[in-house]
Order: sequence, then structure tokens, then C-alpha cells
Amino acid sequence: MIRIQGLCAGYGDADVLGGIDLHIAPGEMVGLLGPNGAGKTTLLLAATGILAPRRGSVRLDGRDAAVLSARQRARLVAAVPQRADNAGELRVRALVLMGRYPYLRFLGGYDEDDETAARAAMEAVGVAHLAARRLGELSGGEFQRVLAARALAQDAKALILDEASAGLDIARKMELYGLLAARNAAGATIVAALHDVNLAALFCNRLIFMKNGNIAADGPVAAVFTSETLSRIYDTDILVVAHPRSGLPQALAVPGPVPARLSHGVPGAGDGLRHR
Repeated sequence: MIRIQGLCAGYGDADVLGGIDLHIAPGEMVGLLGPNGAGKTTLLLAATGILAPRRGSVRLDGRDAAVLSARQRARLVAAVPQRADNAGELRVRALVLMGRYPYLRFLGGYDEDDETAARAAMEAVGVAHLAARRLGELSGGEFQRVLAARALAQDAKALILDEASAGLDIARKMELYGLLAARNAAGATIVAALHDVNLAALFCNRLIFMKNGNIAADGPVAAVFTSETLSRIYDTDILVVAHPRSGLPQALAVPGPVPARLSHGVPGAGDGLRHR
């Protein structure tokens, strides 16, 4: 579905990605992980054709992204950005309907199929009751779910999400990723960048870790979600244990000693985490 070869990309005079080779097969559900500044957002921007490569190539469904029109790319890949301008006076329904742009006929408006797709997307992410609300009246989490609804309404072959669950509470995160897993089971390709490594391990079948603009680990969850890999990627001690219900791996940060300047007068401080 997405094939990247020798990709170098960046901003201004600085390269962020240092020659990425990556293939996302149709029907995969991939978690893209790594510390801040690792290059995840840059990779996704290049994969969706928003950021032009300095070197290398991106192919979407076998076609060079550089020669596709915006409408053609939008039929192949729908994106939920990490940041988006909140056009305060625009209504929720109007923003979600924008996801139907790739299917509009020349000089035509939205038809009943578009309206149906938008309603279904809003219902799927739980924002149908906000359809008439102005975007400026939404909370950050509500706005993020509206962006997800717009991407779902787009009905593209692949969904690319950059911190789509940012600002959502734990229940809404589980709902969103449960919905993405259902879309994936129905055939959609999902690539999601996120900081919640445990959420990624619960829902994704492949994890790609980035660090310093390169791919540092890539493989099935059981193979790469290990204490050694996570500790190396994030430069801190991380313990991996099995989830008590699913058996899937989950990460636990291991706190170090509290610095002396902060521990003065605190009983037991400086000894790290103590079991109670």
C-alpha cells in the first residue's frame, strides 16, 4: 500500500529523515513510535504527499505520490494531523463533509451518499450530537474526534494518524482504537503515530520505532516490544510485563533515584519506587 525508498526529507536547511526504506502492506495495522523529535510526523507528512522528499520516493498503491493530484492522493490516503487549525465558526458537519472532497463531481455539491458517509463517520466516533456545533465551541478532545470523523468519511484505502488520540481520555482512546481495529479488520490499512506505547501494543500487529530520523526497530509486537528495545529507544529503564487479561506486552517505566536536591525531608526519597 505504501512503499518508501531512500527517503530523505526535512525543513529549511536541515534533514530530519536520513534515508528511510519502508513498506506498509495492504491490510496492516502499524504503530509508529519513538521519542519526541524522532521524525515520525515528518515521515507521515512525506507518506501522504504533503511534504515533498528531497531524495527518494513514496509510492501509494503502486503509484508515485509525486505525480498524483491532491484528489487522487485523498482517495488513497486519509490523514488525521497532529495539529490542525480550529476554524472556530465552521460547523462540525461541514468539516466532516470536507472528507468527501475526493468524490465531488466537477462544480457539484455534496449528495446524499456524502451526507450518509458523514453521518456514519460522526456516529462512529461519537460526535453526531455535535453536528451543528461550531468548532470553536469544542474541547480539544472533541475537536480531535471530529478530525477523525472527517478522515473516516473520506473512505480511503489507508488511514494515517498522527497522535489522533492526543487529548482524549482513556475511554475515548480505547473507543477510537477499537474503531480503527474494526476498520483494519474490514480491509483498511492503518498507520498510527502515537506516544502511548501500551496502546500501540494492544491494538497494532506491527510496530515501527524511530530514533534520530531513522528506523531503529521494526517487526511484530512480540518481537520488538521488549525491555531492551524500549530502554534503548527511549534512553530510560523500561520493564515489559504481560497484560493480565490479553497477555500482550505492556511497558512500565522504572523510576530512578530522586535527586538529592528534591528529596530533602521526604521520607524514603532517593530510593526509587518502593513497593507497598
